[in-house]
Amino acid sequence: MKARRVYADNAGTTALSKTALDAMMPYLTESFGNPSAIYSAGREAKKALESARATIAEAIGARPEEIYFTGCGTEANNWALRGIAEVKAKNGRHIISSSVEHHAVSHTLEALAKKGYEITYLPVDEYGLISLDDLKNAIREDTILISIMTANNEIGTIQPVAEIGAIARERGILFHTDAIQAVGHIPMNVQEMNIDLMSIAAHKFRGPKGMGVLYIRKGLYVPPLLTGGGQERNRRSGTENVPGAVGMAAAIKEAVDNMDENVKKVTAMRDRLIRELLKVPYSRLTGHPEKRLPGTASFVFECVEGEAMVLTLDNAGISASSGSACSSASLDPSHVLLAIGLPHEVAHGSLRLSINETTTEEDIDYLIATIPPVIEKLRAMSPLWEDKLNEKS
Repeated sequence: MKARRVYADNAGTTALSKTALDAMMPYLTESFGNPSAIYSAGREAKKALESARATIAEAIGARPEEIYFTGCGTEANNWALRGIAEVKAKNGRHIISSSVEHHAVSHTLEALAKKGYEITYLPVDEYGLISLDDLKNAIREDTILISIMTANNEIGTIQPVAEIGAIARERGILFHTDAIQAVGHIPMNVQEMNIDLMSIAAHKFRGPKGMGVLYIRKGLYVPPLLTGGGQERNRRSGTENVPGAVGMAAAIKEAVDNMDENVKKVTAMRDRLIRELLKVPYSRLTGHPEKRLPGTASFVFECVEGEAMVLTLDNAGISASSGSACSSASLDPSHVLLAIGLPHEVAHGSLRLSINETTTEEDIDYLIATIPPVIEKLRAMSPLWEDKLNEKS
């Protein structure tokens, strides 16, 4: 089969859509005014900014005044967690989260723990799901916040967010969700799901990089993370990224308007990919078989090292990722894979393939044709594989 380039790391980032680029271009070139300025160019930029805010709000069932622009999803997560910890400290210092959160959440919680906050990390089952009973049992009188991600960035498992929100609302506890992997790919409605704070990043749904949003329910005060000129209604200072906001709004509208069609197409391709790659001996799907993001197919292949797999696939024209943190200069396997009960030696052999509506059937064909021989080649060089075969015999 002729070599080709296949991008299968859309959970990492996505290509900017033409719709988003076209929407951004006037504000990158001609209408470049500062939205805080009172002259006409500033007013024009301000109008575009507020229109983008309204579009994003509509996409998630929020009000425009509940949308606050940030520089990225990580900033939104930090702002939500640190801000609520600060403003609610007099009520308690206990926060509930999960053992499979993105580092933007888990590392922020670790920093808060050093300041005297107590963090309860809920365990997950073999599919990466928390137990609602565990959540209820973890709630205390001094619990001030529950922060559970909507969908996992590595294995794609979708948490029961609406149920979590209902529990939090009933107990009078604030609920934050990192929905960075979910928005634009599955339906999200902050009102129906009882969400108080939600983090979003534009580049996960074909919007521009360097653009995020923190949804803050009306009436809830979250002190600013950044202080300065008082932009974003005195909540987040810094000159607003008008082209970024406009591009994010165009991308989220496009994603939501086409969601049903995209989910059907992407899920069918994902399922074919999973079905074929599970034919590889000693392979396993990670994450929930059904409650998972439409475009995420994540695996572990025994006796193969994740980083070697990613680099070899790159040489074959495939961009993929490994859940193993060794690709980030660490020898430790992914905390997510360990949390779902995988042994260290198995967790090292992880591969995440994440596709979206730009992926073609021909791309899937190439992935299916290319990945098994790469695994076979790497196993042939592994003493662990030889031991595995001897163990079988």
